[in-house]
Amino acid sequence: MTDDKDVLRDVWFGRIPTCFTLYQDEITEREAEPYYLLLPRISYLTLVTDKVKKHFQKVMRQEEVSEIWFEYEGTPLKWHYPIGLLFDLHASNTALPWSITVHFKNFPEKDLLHCHSKDVIEAHFMACIKEADALKHKSQVINEMQKKDHKQLWMGLQNDKFEQFWAINRKLMEYPPEDSGFRYIPFRIYQATTERPFIQKLFRPIASGGQLHTLGDLLKDVCPSAVTSEDGEQKTQVMIHGIEPMLETPLQWLSEHMSYPDNFLHISVIPRPTD
Repeated sequence: MTDDKDVLRDVWFGRIPTCFTLYQDEITEREAEPYYLLLPRISYLTLVTDKVKKHFQKVMRQEEVSEIWFEYEGTPLKWHYPIGLLFDLHASNTALPWSITVHFKNFPEKDLLHCHSKDVIEAHFMACIKEADALKHKSQVINEMQKKDHKQLWMGLQNDKFEQFWAINRKLMEYPPEDSGFRYIPFRIYQATTERPFIQKLFRPIASGGQLHTLGDLLKDVCPSAVTSEDGEQKTQVMIHGIEPMLETPLQWLSEHMSYPDNFLHISVIPRPTD
């Protein structure tokens, strides 16, 4: 991969200032103060909220405590989506800190998966990495790694250790010199205005004529409404890691440098603010 280490570092250390408040109908022994945290964009909510859980459990009656879950303005937040994606999709045009509501009751079974331990997050994370490598290298890279390498990827993410993670992950971002990129780009496109789950298709980084496909090419092919509008006025924003990449950016470069640790490009298509 081309070594733009500063970009990798900036992506890794992206943070979202967040204010957690307890849902008003939760029964407490005394008033629950809000809890403030800088959330790592690249991580998962249930991986980084132990302090939040402890803070609010202190004021709860123990019999009132069941599985913790989070919600933003009425939308339950999917823990298996990376934090940065959740923010871009639901809250990117709101003032900071991000205001998240904490619940300990009435788990929304229809909307969220259960997450009873960090093993569940690890299993989800590794499944995504394996799927991404199947797309990029026919699973050859991940299958040649040892179990300890898989563990190092996970521990690097869990403990927020950039060097530890990238010592292994860089192998997943390489490709043979005779190729111009990956077989297919692992990506998922999420649309804020639809209930549909994400869009995911096979898409090559190189066109049949040999030229590099861009982000704009991908969107025109799989989500044309993100880049075209009937009256010529662009009504949507395309976000990755809180920024609007230029549509001319080569997809291969984006995949190498702007993927989340699960090796997918998570792309949010959101309404452009009107003011």
